[in-house]
Amino acid sequence: MPVVKLVLEYDGTAYVGWQVQPNGPSIQAEVERALATLHKAPRRVTAAGRTDAGVHARGQVASFREDRPLPVKAYVMGMNAVLPPDVAVRAASLEPDGFDARRSARGKRYRYVIENLPTRAPLTRLQAWQHFHPLELANVREAAAHLVGRHDFAAFQAADCACEHAVREVRRLEVLGEAGGRIEVVIEATAFVKHMVRNIVGTLVEVGRGRRAPGSMLALLARGDRTEAGPTAPPQGLFLEEVFY
Repeated sequence: MPVVKLVLEYDGTAYVGWQVQPNGPSIQAEVERALATLHKAPRRVTAAGRTDAGVHARGQVASFREDRPLPVKAYVMGMNAVLPPDVAVRAASLEPDGFDARRSARGKRYRYVIENLPTRAPLTRLQAWQHFHPLELANVREAAAHLVGRHDFAAFQAADCACEHAVREVRRLEVLGEAGGRIEVVIEATAFVKHMVRNIVGTLVEVGRGRRAPGSMLALLARGDRTEAGPTAPPQGLFLEEVFY
């Protein structure tokens, strides 16, 4: 049975996250509602990752099995005609039987945006963490370099994460931009534990403010204690940028 693959972009501001939940609107519910309209019957999709409330995506991937798929163009044009304005299908394709948006993924790239500003900027407050204290980016970049490679990221894992372990391989961790302007933290890894990117960013910001040394990342990784790392960065700065297969 062929599998339909959808590449989605969305602004997560108004949603409780990707996953259907009883306490508010979700991206998954909107996507499944649009598919039900096209197919005249319910459809259940699987996503590459469950983004949290307020988190955005430029390259989320969802998939579902379909014995009689519509033309690929229908999934793009047809779904976009019925999806809300803050959710869109960027691309669609037919994949062979066995493809699964989550299980077939070989890695993901996230981008976290920080606006290191002297005052708040209302027009971008929902797509960036507006942080007003000056950051020393040389120290941030030095700290980030310690996190590249295969490590146990338990220190950066949410307390309620259901993963069996926190060993992950970070392939890329770059800090782009300049202090006093737009800063982007780009992280690619084989997989992520819950809140891993936001917890890493929150800790790197503490390094940038001089509250912890760049070399302290090594001790954090070794001890694996979430209470010793920095705060969880707010969700609005986080974008799921691409899923690799």
